[in-house]
Amino acid sequence: MTLNVLGISTSPRLRSNSDLLLCEALRGAESAGAATDYVTLRDLEFGPCVACGACAKTGRCRFDDPFQDVFEKMLAADRLVFATPVFFAAVGAQGKRLIDRCQCLWSRKYLLKEPLYPDGPRDRRALVIAVAGSRGRKMFDGIRLTMKYWFDSLEMAHFANLFVNQVDAAGDVLKHPRAMAEAFRLGAALADADAPASDTPTDVELFEGLGDAARPAGTRDGS
Repeated sequence: MTLNVLGISTSPRLRSNSDLLLCEALRGAESAGAATDYVTLRDLEFGPCVACGACAKTGRCRFDDPFQDVFEKMLAADRLVFATPVFFAAVGAQGKRLIDRCQCLWSRKYLLKEPLYPDGPRDRRALVIAVAGSRGRKMFDGIRLTMKYWFDSLEMAHFANLFVNQVDAAGDVLKHPRAMAEAFRLGAALADADAPASDTPTDVELFEGLGDAARPAGTRDGS
């Protein structure tokens, strides 16, 4: 069976580090036989959730904008790779805008009690890539929690995290072959249809210039 892997790049800048790692993960998925699709939010204009409450009645967001196309791609995907820069220990604004618009999924699941897939649950898994410019490990804590609840609404198992810090200037991650290799490896593993699912995500944390020690967190991003 050919798996469909969707990659979502949320960085606001060209040739960003998170985007480069995402593309490498998709390349890994293709090497494992998956069909891949790439979306960058940088090119899409859609607003944030405005808490209008319409989705509490319908299970769908009422605004007809580019979010709807991304939303349909997410529902159709077997696997998802979500790549984000770290801004003030959180998902960047572009990515958070997408996540918040998925409030409709929460409404569908918990208010309307409607299944996401009428034919039954599917084997869906997600990989998170996050890049920070600071030295601290805690910069990724908020992203872990956000992903946990977002994936619950998407009915996706949290397969793995690739967290890289001390990578700041655009394109700097290309100087770190270990980070690129891990992105490729995790992308290939994500696309392995025979791999057993896990209740907890695999963590690949490349900290302190790809070393192991941690220092106090700063607030620079590594988009």
